[in-house]
Amino acid sequence: MSWLQRVFRGRSGSRDDLDGEIAFHLAEEARLRADRGDTPERARLEARRAFGSTMRVREEVDRLNPTRAMDEVWRDLKYGARVLRRNPGFTVVAILSLALGIGANTSIFQLLDAIRLRTLPVRDPGALAEVRIANDRDDNREGNFNGARPDLTNPLWERLRQEQRAFSHIAAWGTGNFEMGTGGESQRVRGLWVSGDFFQTLDVQPVLGRAITGADDTPGCAEPGVVLGYGYWQQRYGSDPHVLGRTIRLDGHLFPILGVAPRGFHGVHVGTSFDVAVPVCAEPFTRASRSRLQDRRAWWLAVIGRLEPGWTIERASAQLNAISPALFASTVPPTYRPETVKHYRQFRLGARPASTGVSTLRDDYEAPLWLLLSIAGLVLLIACANLANLMLARATVREREIAVRLAMGASRGRIVRQLLAESLLLAVCGSAFGVFLSAALSAFLVSLLGDAVVIELRADSHALAFTAALAVGACLFFGLAPAVRATRAEAASVIKSGGRGTTSSRESFGLRRTLVVVQLALSLVLVVGALLFVRTLQNLMHVDPGFRNDGGVLVAALDYRRTGAADAQLASLRQDALDRVGRAPGVRSAAAVFISPLEGSGWNKGIIVDGTPQRASNLNWISSGFFSTMGTPLLRGRDFNDRDTLASPRVAIVNESFAQVFFGGRNPIGRTFQLTEGPGEPQPAYQVVGVVRDTKYVDLREAFGPIAYFPMRQDPKPIPFQSLVIRSAQPAASLSAAVKQAIVEAHPNILIRFETLSSQIGKTLLRERLMATLSGFFGVLAGIIAVVGLYGVMSYMVARRRNEIGVRMALGADGAAVVRMVLRDATRLLAVGLAIGLALAILAARVAESFLYGLTPGDPATLGAAVAGLFAVGALASYLPARRAARLEAFTVLREE
Repeated sequence: MSWLQRVFRGRSGSRDDLDGEIAFHLAEEARLRADRGDTPERARLEARRAFGSTMRVREEVDRLNPTRAMDEVWRDLKYGARVLRRNPGFTVVAILSLALGIGANTSIFQLLDAIRLRTLPVRDPGALAEVRIANDRDDNREGNFNGARPDLTNPLWERLRQEQRAFSHIAAWGTGNFEMGTGGESQRVRGLWVSGDFFQTLDVQPVLGRAITGADDTPGCAEPGVVLGYGYWQQRYGSDPHVLGRTIRLDGHLFPILGVAPRGFHGVHVGTSFDVAVPVCAEPFTRASRSRLQDRRAWWLAVIGRLEPGWTIERASAQLNAISPALFASTVPPTYRPETVKHYRQFRLGARPASTGVSTLRDDYEAPLWLLLSIAGLVLLIACANLANLMLARATVREREIAVRLAMGASRGRIVRQLLAESLLLAVCGSAFGVFLSAALSAFLVSLLGDAVVIELRADSHALAFTAALAVGACLFFGLAPAVRATRAEAASVIKSGGRGTTSSRESFGLRRTLVVVQLALSLVLVVGALLFVRTLQNLMHVDPGFRNDGGVLVAALDYRRTGAADAQLASLRQDALDRVGRAPGVRSAAAVFISPLEGSGWNKGIIVDGTPQRASNLNWISSGFFSTMGTPLLRGRDFNDRDTLASPRVAIVNESFAQVFFGGRNPIGRTFQLTEGPGEPQPAYQVVGVVRDTKYVDLREAFGPIAYFPMRQDPKPIPFQSLVIRSAQPAASLSAAVKQAIVEAHPNILIRFETLSSQIGKTLLRERLMATLSGFFGVLAGIIAVVGLYGVMSYMVARRRNEIGVRMALGADGAAVVRMVLRDATRLLAVGLAIGLALAILAARVAESFLYGLTPGDPATLGAAVAGLFAVGALASYLPARRAARLEAFTVLREE
């Protein structure tokens, strides 16, 4: 209790108690001496002499005080706060530098934490495992692939569920979109297909109603219900607790609402969320004759399971590997060719840890984010080096104060601790502002990833621990060396010199030069990286895709499922919609296409030329006028026309790469080829009637490859989906309204979704835009910090050499000579720092070579621009102190001496 009283009463309360106790002892001793006959004055004097030094007693008692360490730390912090308050300029610059560095690192780490490190918000996530094909690294599967994680087919999943023994619960899931509207502009809902054990496997309990169970997911389920996502429940239903039992229309079918998922649960695919979870058995309701439920070539499901108690990932993989031959043998697609069947039967399943969920976003952005975190770490390192320079300068200014304190008996450790208290205050304040800044930076980062990305960024234990580690590391980096350096000078020599410079000061100046060289070298690395990433983005934005991308093309995705049209009517219905759009006001040209340019999807098959199987080629269905609408030149032959129908010979138009790869570069007009089909499927011969220029197919980074185009009128199995590319000079908003009106007037049940071709292509560059934006920001920030550091060193040098400069000028040196002398020193620092930085930049660029496009890590133009730019700015920063030195009055300086 006594110790607690000392803690809460503080040092002043303990000092009052001690003073009272000392006074009591002195009074008692004086009373005893007075009783023996001494006069009161002599009794008090002798009592003081017998007691000894009250200061010594206070110090001895203070050393025994259990709260002494806490008192000293508190005194150091209060003193440090007073010192920083008296230097507002330095304090603001230091806190701002740290806030930018720590905030940038924290924001990127939060994004990494959300994508890669954070576990799923479910019970015991460490017991979760993902089941995938383990021996197909190059993804040699054949068939149709849909959803974010198309790992297995439903027939494979059904057999796996029956045969596996490694999991206490196992579930399948897939992603997809549903349409809520019955016609007009699309109202898309994000869907999650789930098997009956999905919520039980994850042990997720709804906040309202109940979850989907095995009873809801049975073959031929009559009235399957759905579970709403928490965010969708809030947004669309206003958190209405009476939503249970109501119905929601998805793809034209009504589904009863069973429950609402808990807050924060977005499924197991990190980076996405769902609005509605629907049982797998309901899939035929939305796709009718095109159901994937029994299709052995339709890959659209992923599988996650909870390990049996005592089982490991390795043991589960071994069990899955053992049952794989029977699983794949019993699910061979009947249309596979013999060589494909052989490959299919060699597949083996395996288990992977899934505590952090699964994510394609992780695959695309994990490496760039680690790289950006390294870049942000370099920025913080540069900021700390700059602060260390500032702290060294302040320590040099305070060297006389520190020397006097050393001469009066203060220990070096005590002074170092006090100086570190100032650094700790700066680090804590910088971290606090950095955390505040990271919230805005994190939101900006997520916006760069695209609108479809759903990530919850929060300051969890990982982020707080990371920020605390940054604060402590920064404090030690920029505070320890200056504090130790400040106490190394001999007190007598400093006091004797009157503070005009000592050997310690010269050593400190050497350390400051070294720190500036480090800042310049690291800054050049970041500037080179920024230029490489910015130029990569520019190269991709200006790459020739083979068609006109001038912002005048609108893409309209049409969904015909609500029309109720039979398969035989789809072709005429799609052609009528295209004709109506072509006649809409403001439309210059319009065409239909199966896969619109650079939408990220693909379709390919093997090519057979003269009976010999060849490599695969990309394929596409298009209407006549597609190439003129896209601005792709027709090099030879003719375009498709109205005579290319199912009743006419099959024809195709190929690109230059197709002609080169499959026909040896000879004129392909009139030549024929076939597509590899499964047993029992027709293999018609397609005659080449035209050759067009090479175009990009999936994304802008890919090299030009072979593409074959087929007339949409010859499609024997038209699907109820179609994309229209529409060229117009009108703004996208007014054009969308005109196209919508043209279609809906005749076909009100057609659903339409609009997107400009430019924005569609822009989505393929999200990663490059993220790298260019952030690396550019960090590069500029690092350059500014380094230049400020160089300016500070040169200003400090001028201030320390005032006497020398005054003597030189008194002896006849003019201002130009002084400027040359200062610039000569600055040039040495710049040359050394940039030379080291150039070597480091080339090495760092090689690590990031996979992110570059159209550039090499040692690109001379980029390196030259970075070196020249940083040198020019650094020389300008050095010129200002040089001019100030040249304006010194020699006699004034000597009189001060």
